[in-house]
Parts: sequence; structure tokens; C-alpha cells
Amino acid sequence: MSSHTKFITLVAVALAVSFLTLSTQALSSESHKAEKPKTSEIPKNYDTPKYFVPPPPFSEGIFPCSDCHEDMDVNPERRELEDEHVEISEMFNHASDQRWCLDCHNPDDRDVLRLANGDLVSFEESYNLCGQCHGTIFRDWKAGIHGKRTGEWNGRKQYRLCVHCHNPHSPKFKAIKPLPPPNNPLEIKYKKLSDEEIPRNPLGNIQ
Repeated sequence: MSSHTKFITLVAVALAVSFLTLSTQALSSESHKAEKPKTSEIPKNYDTPKYFVPPPPFSEGIFPCSDCHEDMDVNPERRELEDEHVEISEMFNHASDQRWCLDCHNPDDRDVLRLANGDLVSFEESYNLCGQCHGTIFRDWKAGIHGKRTGEWNGRKQYRLCVHCHNPHSPKFKAIKPLPPPNNPLEIKYKKLSDEEIPRNPLGNIQ
């Protein structure tokens, strides 16, 4: 066999080995992804842009949820929680006759949320979850009419998630005690009194 033929044979063998190695690595990578795909890699059936929002207001020490739930068996039975998340179970008032924990939380990976069509979204994109039922409010939120939005008027804007203002398990604002209106400046009769003589308002700390 000539040296030229030997060289071509060695190159062919090297290419074949490289191809087999890359194929094995690709299969291994695909198999790993199939086990637990990341939220960002899961195809979605909606085209909502990703909005710039602050981090979700998680209770201290509660996220990631997988710290506790990863080794737990999923119990899909609708029930009142008695061992964990008792305070959530007691306050839960969010269409409680129609929904339960696993209608929003993904049972297979508690670190993400699940839409009605099965799509998974991160907690940073929870507006897509809320928008499923609250369509008109979601529309106003995107336009900056509902909720709080800061930033440049013609540039980048920061939105606040629904849960920055609403408790997701009991979203209705609680009633507050009404106070009397402030005094009309035209009706102030205490201009000549000392600070000690001026009556205090109902709050007791503001003149």
C-alpha cells in the first residue's frame, strides 16, 4: 500500500471516529433534555412577548419549590392541605369552587407554572397564567393602564407582575376602614393657637 493510500485511509478512519463521537454526545444530550426540559426550551402555543419584570415576591425560603417537592409523590386528589401550606389553604379564595393547586402549579416540576393547554411558564412569566382568565385586565396591563409600570416613555419599561399587588391565592383587595376627609384650608380656625392647642386629626399623628 502506497503512503498516499495510507494517508487517505487514516483520514477516513479519523473522520469516522469523530462522527461517531459527536453522534453519541448528541444522543446523550438529547436524552438528558428529554428527562427534564428547561422551561425556555418547551415550545409554547402563544406569542406573548417576554416583559421585563422584577423578581417575583416569593416568601423567604420557599423557592425553589423542588427543594421539598422533588422527592415527593404527586397526589392529584383535591383536598384541604393539613401538613404544609396550611396558611394558603385557609386563605384560598380564588375561584376556589372551580380550581385547585395543580390547576396552576405544574405537578411534575413545581419550579414552573402550567397553563390550561399544558404549556409551562416560569414564575417571571406568570402574567400569561393570569391572562388566561383575566383577558381584559391582561390587555390593559400590557398597555400600561392596569398595574404599575416604570421606565422610559419611549424606551425600555419595567412592569410589575400581578402578584406584586395581588395575593395569587386570595387576589381580592381587603376592605379598609374609611377616614374622614382632610380639613378644608378655608375652614381652618386654629391659626392663632399653639401646637399643643391645635386639635389632632383622626390619625393622631398629623396636624
